[in-house]
Parts: sequence; structure tokens; C-alpha cells
Amino acid sequence: MKQRTLAREVSISGSALHTGESVTLTLKPAPADHGVVFKRVDLNGAPELKPRIDQVTDLVRATTIQSGHAKIHTVEHLLSALHGCGVDNVLVEMNASEPPIMDGSARPYVNLILQGEPVEQEKDREYFQLEAPISVTRGNSSIIALPSDELKISCTSSDDRGIHTQHLSLTIDPEIYMTQIAAARTFTIYEDIEELIKLGKIRGGSLDCAIVIKGDKILSKEPLRFKDEFVRHKILDIIGDVLLLGQPLKAHIVATRPGHAINAELTKALHEKLLERKKSGSKKKEKAAGEKRVMPHETSLEIKRIIETLPHRYPFLMIDRVIEFIGEDEMVAIKNVTINEPYFQGHFPGEPVMPGVLQIEAMAQAAGILMLRKTSSEGKTAFFMSADKVKFRKAVRPGDQLVINAKLTKNRGNRIGVAECTCTVGGTVVSSGELMFSVMDSAGEA
Repeated sequence: MKQRTLAREVSISGSALHTGESVTLTLKPAPADHGVVFKRVDLNGAPELKPRIDQVTDLVRATTIQSGHAKIHTVEHLLSALHGCGVDNVLVEMNASEPPIMDGSARPYVNLILQGEPVEQEKDREYFQLEAPISVTRGNSSIIALPSDELKISCTSSDDRGIHTQHLSLTIDPEIYMTQIAAARTFTIYEDIEELIKLGKIRGGSLDCAIVIKGDKILSKEPLRFKDEFVRHKILDIIGDVLLLGQPLKAHIVATRPGHAINAELTKALHEKLLERKKSGSKKKEKAAGEKRVMPHETSLEIKRIIETLPHRYPFLMIDRVIEFIGEDEMVAIKNVTINEPYFQGHFPGEPVMPGVLQIEAMAQAAGILMLRKTSSEGKTAFFMSADKVKFRKAVRPGDQLVINAKLTKNRGNRIGVAECTCTVGGTVVSSGELMFSVMDSAGEA
């Protein structure tokens, strides 16, 4: 199967379920290997978030992700639609913190995706195919994931009194998803509404976007769309929550009374298996590649890996962590600025400010990692050559976290590169520049 994106950008507007905010959401085409990325265009710097299980911060009746100061609430319906429809690469722009709830199902998002016309891309889709069973339990809920060559979900949904027990088993593909799952609406128990209101939830909730179960009665603006609509919506949520793994899944999931919390536990367990597999594959690839250090499949770098890549050491190592690589030519890194930095003793006593030249150095080191990632970093050093279009917009002080964005714009034979770089603090750009550097042998011979 090939990766897919959209042929054109499409938008939808409405109110958010939990915050009650008015929001416009736009899906934009994205290149292969881009993945699903959310962009908060209402925040300074328009920060981007890749929905991943390690970014989940809240699971009370919805799935919330957060990176830095940027949050996205209730991502599961949109992620479910993208996963179910087989769309791999898309930029999701939003002008609020939560997608519109619409009618409480994923059907409006499926219609939006179809309006954007999914198209195949050149690269093959990479699935995570489970090789051994995984099980998680939470109270009276449980999920087991079994090896399978397709995504199949067998689910049992039930309330505490067992009045509305439903069971369904489906193999998930785009056609099944669009016709059997997407239209199932979210639901709640009547007795839970007061507590949800106290928690600051469902500010935009109504019978227009949810079904309410009161005893043996169903409160809804329209008849049930399926006689087993509740279990179908549970399957819809599972499909969305497991996409937090970062790639489509092949497994048979058997769930009893699932919810977002236990779905997240399953996805964490799957993610651990994925990391183990990548680590094992990394060792094999490193052995086969000989001297190559920063491997293309590595999605981030901890400080140990940065030290293995760059020659810089204290007090001149200006990268603490690479948060993520975006494709082959872009990355996001951080530098935590503390009062312990030696340069603060003289720059300036009583008014500590990070020197602009060191911000440029941090950008240069980030760009150097990008360049060294394209070739063997063993015995190589990225030497800073020149800086152009440099601007300093705001002082950087102790306690700030410098977020460094670097993007290669030119690459001549993996020897000379040009990168556009920005440093932000709290989503605000503090410095930027266009840097040129050369990859040379450590002995100084190009």
C-alpha cells in the first residue's frame, strides 16, 4: 500500500465539545513521511504538534495532547477518521484548542477527507505489525492485542448496570470504516453529566452532538443510526487512540468496556514494542552501515546521542535534545538556558542575557546535526562558515527553553549546506538566520 495525502485543502467550522469554543479546522496536503501534524495558528509562532502517545496529558472523556505550551483537546474523532480512511500525511491547522465536535461522530471528518480527495504518494506505507500478544487491564476494562495481518477490532461495550451491553467484531478498512463506524456518535450516561460540568467539560455539549443514556431510555435528537451505535463508537475511539502510536497498526484488538484511558495504556504498550523493534533494527543497521551514526529512522536524539554526533563539549555544547526530525531536511531541538551557564557571570552581572552569538551557535549545531545525518558522522565535523539575514528580536534569559527549528534549504554533495533556522521561547521567535556550513574530516581536510 502507498502512503496517501489529500489533493487539496479543505476546511470545516463548528463548536468544540468540551471547551465550547468556535473553531475552524483546515486539512492541508502534506509530503510523504510527514505524518499527521496539528498546527495551532491562533498561538504565537503557530506551534506544531505531532500526535504521539508520549504527549497525552488528559484522558477524561477525551484524548488531549500537549507539547510545550500548545494543547489540542479531543483529537480522537479526527485521528480516527484519518486512520480509518487511510490518510497518512496531512497538516491540520486549527484556530482554537479543540476540533469541532460537529454531530459527535467522525462522519463529518470523513466527508471532509473525501472532499479533499485522498491521493496516493510515491512512498510505501509503513505499518506496525504486532508479533506477540499484549494485554492491559484497568478496573473492569481490558484490552488484548493479538498478532494479525490486518486491523481487526472485537469490542464489547456495557454500562455499569449491563442494560446496554453490545458486541461487534469488524475488520477495519476504509470502506468498512466509512459505512459501519464513522457515523456512530459519542454518548454519555445521564448521571455523569453533572460531574463532567464540574470538571469544566462539555461546555459545548448538547443533544445535537451526543446521545444521553438515562436508565433504559435513549435521549437523542434523532433515532439511533445503528441498533448497536454505542459499541461502534467505542471502536471509532480505539481506531483514533491507537494512531497515537505514530503509524497505522496491524493487530486484532479484543476490547471489553474500553475507554480513552485504557486505549492509551494499550497504545503505550504498543509504542514500547515499536521502540524495541526500532532499537533492535538500529543496531543491525549500524553494524551494516559501519561508521554511520545518526540513522535516518531515528526520530529524536537524547544528549548521549548528540555527544556521539557533535564534537562540542562543555561549555560550548548548545543542544540538549533533538525533539524530532521532520523528514530528511528539518528538525526541532531544545537548549535549556539556566543561570549556571558560565557566560552569565559576565553577560551581564545583574541582568543575565544569553549572547546572540551563542544563539547562532545553537542554530549552527542543530543544522550541523541535520547535515551529518545525511552522511557518516564518524570522523566528520560540521564547520560553521557564514551567517546571513540574522535577526535578534527578544532577550533570552535564565529559565527560558530555547526551541531551535532548523531546515536544510541547500545541500551540495553532502559537503556544503545552507539552513534556515529560528529560535523561539514560549512560541515567540527570539532570533533567526540563514547559516552556511561545511562537513569536513576532523583532521580539517574537506
